[in-house]
Amino acid sequence: MAKLPERRLGKTGLQVTEIGFGTAPLGNLYEKIDDRVAAATVTAAWDAGLRFIDTAPFYGYGLAEHRIGEVLRNQPRDAFVLSTKIGRLIRPHDPDDEWPGVFKGALPFKPVFDYSYDGVMRSFEDSLQRLGLHRIDILLIHDLEPVSIGSEVEAETHRKALLGGAKGGGYGALDELRRNGDIGGIGAGLNYWEVAESLIGEGDFDCFLIAGRYTLLEQEALDSFLPLCAEKDIGVFLGGPYNSGILATGAVPGAMYNYEPAPPEIIERVDRIAAVCRSHDVPLASAALRFPLGHPSVAAIIPGARRPEEVERNLATFDQPIPSALWSDLAGEGLLRQDAPLPS
Repeated sequence: MAKLPERRLGKTGLQVTEIGFGTAPLGNLYEKIDDRVAAATVTAAWDAGLRFIDTAPFYGYGLAEHRIGEVLRNQPRDAFVLSTKIGRLIRPHDPDDEWPGVFKGALPFKPVFDYSYDGVMRSFEDSLQRLGLHRIDILLIHDLEPVSIGSEVEAETHRKALLGGAKGGGYGALDELRRNGDIGGIGAGLNYWEVAESLIGEGDFDCFLIAGRYTLLEQEALDSFLPLCAEKDIGVFLGGPYNSGILATGAVPGAMYNYEPAPPEIIERVDRIAAVCRSHDVPLASAALRFPLGHPSVAAIIPGARRPEEVERNLATFDQPIPSALWSDLAGEGLLRQDAPLPS
């Protein structure tokens, strides 16, 4: 196994592999996975050298944390970097009373939003128990956005619980855990960079996980968010580098963009990007995985996998050689912003 290249993740000082392992699929996202297949997938990721693992209590209502813990707790603890999240407590729930979530055959629990001081401390301790580990490296505020919580009013209520109230709210708990050395860094895992940017002025953040908002198709984060991260040495790692599908599949019939059928203007743009990639004999998916790493604040990408062969495919896609001329051609045709840092 060749050692994968690593980068420093912002002010955490932690070194993470440029390609990590996202575990939402191991929570039975959209389809049920056999426990043995899940264990084989985590083992395949480990054997491939992926040493940056991201998970969350929400994924399968505790299931993903259980599954990765079964493998990781048998490995040297200093050999990997692990992030998980707070913001939802996982409460017991009768499986006969169907909970209409996206995780199929999940554990008999139901997520309840809680960003308070006590909620963060409870979530942290519960994650340690599910993982079977004594330490978590990075703790992220999860989904503090109206699209995830349900409404602007509810999101603002939870934001106040995070940033104020007893003992400094949930942020106070995160800061306390960091000061005590229980965690190595704090941040947020969000779908929109604008929300991450709004948090920067509210506390001392080490890193952010952003899902699908700095890609071959979307570079608006260059307007203010990524420059601010560079200024404050805040590390960024990215999920959803394929914009939920189309940058992996190409502009095929039924291609998905941000979890919806791709509109005509996106289909046309992806066709143009794919044509440039073909001219350099580079798969579109490989360009999609590599592009975000051109920015100096981006430390890693974390594609998910639900089967061992998907881990292998992610690595093969990532390892594809890409000539620098591909990036300059994309920029020259107006398919990348002129201020986008290009991968070397």
